[in-house]
Formats: sequence, C-alpha cells, structure tokens
Amino acid sequence: MVAALRTLYAVLMLLSSVASVCGNLLLLLVLLLNKDLRSDTLSLTLSFSLSDLALGLSTIPFGAHNSLFQPDGRPSEGMLCQGSGFLFLLLQTSSIHSLSWATVDKFTEICFALSYSSIWTAGRSRAVLVLVWLFCLVSAILPLLGFGSYAYSESRFLCCPTFSPDNRYFVVLWMAVGIVAPILTMCSLYGYIVYVARKQARRGTFMCNELHCFYVPANNYLRSSIVMVSTSVCLLVCWLPYISVCLYETFSGQPSPTVGSAFSAWLVLTSAALNPWITCMTQT
Repeated sequence: MVAALRTLYAVLMLLSSVASVCGNLLLLLVLLLNKDLRSDTLSLTLSFSLSDLALGLSTIPFGAHNSLFQPDGRPSEGMLCQGSGFLFLLLQTSSIHSLSWATVDKFTEICFALSYSSIWTAGRSRAVLVLVWLFCLVSAILPLLGFGSYAYSESRFLCCPTFSPDNRYFVVLWMAVGIVAPILTMCSLYGYIVYVARKQARRGTFMCNELHCFYVPANNYLRSSIVMVSTSVCLLVCWLPYISVCLYETFSGQPSPTVGSAFSAWLVLTSAALNPWITCMTQT
C-alpha cells in the first residue's frame, strides 16, 4: 500500500512537471512572439512564468525521484538538499509575489484606466521586479545563515524549510509576508474587480479607443467575474492545505499525516502548472 501511494505521488508530480514546463513555455512563446501583448509590465509576467518553469524542471522532478528511490544516508546535510531547499523557497516565493504584482497591474488597468499609463511606467515596473527578487533572495538565504533551516522531509519527499517549533519565527515571517499577504492581496483585488463588473453588468457600458466607441454587453462583465472567482478559488485550493499543514507542524511539533503532507505539497507545486492558464484567462 505504501509503495502504491509513493508511486501515485511520483506520477502526479511528473504530470505536474510536464504541465508546468509545457504551459509556461507556451506562455513565454506567446508573450515574446506577439508584439501586441508586450507592455511595460511584461517583466512581471515573465518573472513568475520563468519561476514556475524552473520549478517544473527542478523541484518537482526531484520530488518524484525521491518518492520512487529513497535517498541514502543523511540527505539533509548534503549540499544538494540545501541547494534544492533554497531553490524551492526562492522560486515559490518569487512566483507568488510576481503573480500578485501582475494582478495589481491588471487591477490598475481596469479600475484606473485613464491614469494607468502614468501609474505603471517601465521604470516602476523594473523597480518592483528588483524589490521582489531581493526579498525572495533574502528569504531563501536566511535558513542558510541560521535563521530557519532546510531539511529533507520524508513525507513530502522534498528538501524544504523545516517546519518545527525551533524555526517558528522564520516560518511565521515567511508564511505571513511571503505567502499569505500576496494571496490575500490577489483575492481582495479579484473580489473588487468582480464587484465593479457586477455594477457594470446591470447596464452594460461603452468603451472607446482612438478610433471609435463601442457597446460592451453585460455578458462580457459576467464572464470576467466568473474568471476572477475561479482564479481565487484555484489559489485557495492550492495553497490553503499547504499553509495549514506547515503551521500545524510548526506549532504542534508533531508531524502531519504522510498522505496529507504529500498531497498538500503536490497541490502547491501544481500551482506552477496552473499559473499560465490563470494568466491567459485574466487577460481575456
């Protein structure tokens, strides 16, 4: 039974890896080859797409391999495990933060259309991107310096941050600022966009470009609302189990059930495969 579950976990991880690599490569090709989609904030989309692509090529296959072939000795002490844990935290944090800032960009474009070009300039977009990656690098380096730690998790088959009472300050800080804050920001902004869309859906509206004005029917706003709600649900489904399991292990000092821990890790890594489709839907 245990062998069957480990094989199932490996298969799911491999499927997520393939989906992440294919989805993000397709998104990158579309963005780079289609000049109409390029903007001053394209770097934010490229940032989380490249982060998800790197996850699909490194951390996710690493977990699949470990579930099928248990590492020998004490893997937590090796440079490979420490480096894998560093990449796991760096790429996950950069992905969720870049995606959240891309959502802020979309929110500004919709709700502040007239002043959008003056709010989001190329320089400000680059500054945000630099700050995001500086924060992610600092967060990932801290465990290597002793504030927190990386270790091999036998239930997740991954090298990742150690979720134990001894590291609770680092875990709470990383969870609050690195994960929970951007997710709440995205869900809140999507919620406000849905609120605006519902108001517009009651009457429809006119939109104008440089050449002419045209009527936008109410169905367009309702369709956008469905997309935003679905995106928020996907984010919560992928991240809430992982956050819950990690906080439980951190404050209780007890390991969570192996199946629950492995399933939550697979869900959060699967978000790397869902992000490109979320981006495509929110652009329509």
